[in-house]
Amino acid sequence: MDLGNTLKKIRKHRGLKQDVLASRCNISITYLSQLENNKKSATLLTLKKISESLNVPLPVLFFLSMRLEDISPQKKEYYSQLAPPFKTFINDFFLDINE
Repeated sequence: MDLGNTLKKIRKHRGLKQDVLASRCNISITYLSQLENNKKSATLLTLKKISESLNVPLPVLFFLSMRLEDISPQKKEYYSQLAPPFKTFINDFFLDINE
């Protein structure tokens, strides 16, 4: 799972600087940077604050963060076929909403 990279991409897509998002979530810029670089793990409460500030539901963040390595071997073929178009749909729906 690459949650940090997903957070960073969405934050940049929203045109937010780290200091703005960190302030909105009541966390330090250093901590946000560590999250975005997958050097720290966040609590569920912190992730919820971040997802709300980014206007993206938390389950969507988790799904967009999934990687092929996260999928069980017997389901990798299905994931490889379904994930790309589904992720495109989710990106289009949630990231372009109200923009």
